[in-house]
Amino acid sequence: MFNLLRPQVSSIIDSNKTPDAKMLAICELLKAEVPHYDWVGFYFKNGDKRELKLGQYAGAPTDHTIIPFGKGICGQVAESNENFVVPDVQAQDNYIACSITVKSEIVIPLFVNGENIGQIDIDSNTPDPFTKADETFLEFVNFEVAKIL
Repeated sequence: MFNLLRPQVSSIIDSNKTPDAKMLAICELLKAEVPHYDWVGFYFKNGDKRELKLGQYAGAPTDHTIIPFGKGICGQVAESNENFVVPDVQAQDNYIACSITVKSEIVIPLFVNGENIGQIDIDSNTPDPFTKADETFLEFVNFEVAKIL
């Protein structure tokens, strides 16, 4: 599945759309094509503030448009600069609940010139669906997105 999505992601990046439109198209593609991706979004560092701001996403609207560094899974990734896979969100004491249906989450930092400027965040209503293949694919997605930022 991911091998089929890679060229589609690259095609979106190479299109004539604006960067925001490209990121939205990627979110929509991933949500539509990966069965266990129920919410797909990008968060970005909010200027000089120690917080993340929600960018483009596909899925249900969320109240979490601003996330302080260190809070929740996204806020932790903003500080650690490392992938974070959460097989069971209920087992995380620093989890910010977006929806009662979310069972698991994966967050992959997005680097531009070696700096963590944001992340891709995936929520799943399926318990423990994420594998190393998800991580590798999402790292590829962020590598492609970094080209337009």
